[in-house]
Amino acid sequence: MYCLSDSQIDFILNDISARGIESVSLQQDLLDHICCIIEHELEENGDFERFYLATVGSFYKSELREIEVETQHLLTHKNYYVMKKIMLYSGTFAAAVLSFGIILKFMHWPGAAVCIVLGLFALSFIFLPLLFTLKIKEKQQNTDKAILVVGAISAVLISVGVLFKIMHWPLANMMTTASLMIMLFVFLPVYFFTGIRNPQTKVNTTVSSILLLCGCGLILTLVRIPQTTHFQRLEDTAYFFRNEQILKNEQQLLSVEPQDLNAKEIYTLCESIKSQLLMKETGQKAITADFETKEALIGETWVNAYLSGGTEKNLKELQQKILAFNQANGSKSGFEPIPENAVDFWSQAKVKDALNNLVQVQMLVLQNQKILLE
Repeated sequence: MYCLSDSQIDFILNDISARGIESVSLQQDLLDHICCIIEHELEENGDFERFYLATVGSFYKSELREIEVETQHLLTHKNYYVMKKIMLYSGTFAAAVLSFGIILKFMHWPGAAVCIVLGLFALSFIFLPLLFTLKIKEKQQNTDKAILVVGAISAVLISVGVLFKIMHWPLANMMTTASLMIMLFVFLPVYFFTGIRNPQTKVNTTVSSILLLCGCGLILTLVRIPQTTHFQRLEDTAYFFRNEQILKNEQQLLSVEPQDLNAKEIYTLCESIKSQLLMKETGQKAITADFETKEALIGETWVNAYLSGGTEKNLKELQQKILAFNQANGSKSGFEPIPENAVDFWSQAKVKDALNNLVQVQMLVLQNQKILLE
């Protein structure tokens, strides 16, 4: 066993300091570690300097200062590796669950909505924030960090906007449009002109910019501009207004009022539900010929957004009355049953479809009453 002298210990300490180790605590730790190795492995009459150089050389690849740099990195980013693992696990989970949800949606199997929401939630609020956080920590320039922050905000908004769009939640178009505007007019120009100045990143920057531009263009094709939305609302409202006029004309031509008690209640309930839905959607109880002037337009709101209190109660009662009406008259010649799913729309239809369905139910009631009275 070799016994180190005080002069040799001082030599080791001075050499460690000369090699770039500035932290006193790290100097002492390395000194203790190296001294222990020398005392345990060097023979009593061995060559101290030669053995020391071989020992200290095993601590680094290029220079001893690497140890201090790595130590500072670990102290500064002590959660770096934990965040990296969470990022990888969340990304894998998001991709797997989202893919499974898309398959379920294509096959019209249950559970699709849950899987898609979970997948996009993990992607938007766990994977993407962690990914950009880790990337920002790796950058030294403030400009690069600012570019990544803008890119992160845009990416998260796009992901959340797609989630809201798929689930038919409000503000989907607003978020998607805002994120695309940020991506196209803020992030992409800064990212492109910053990256092409560096010969090492010029090709990657160009390719990435082309892919981002194409991706934004594809997403924009799915976003409807306000003018187109207004025209669509005008068309939907006009379509419902024509159906209402046909219903009134049919009632006058048939010259018959519903005589069956269930038929009367079905007709009345349909009118009541239509008025409730129109009031919530347009602020008017009925659509009149001047609907465009009044801006009383039917939008693309989902029925379940307006279901509360009396409306939901009337819908359930309407279903019961339709069932009773069909059972009471089903055996009669010429009778055409009202489809029981004609009003089963509160969780899977928009207001415009619900209103037209109710008009069709009323038409069937009038036609059946004419047949039953003959």
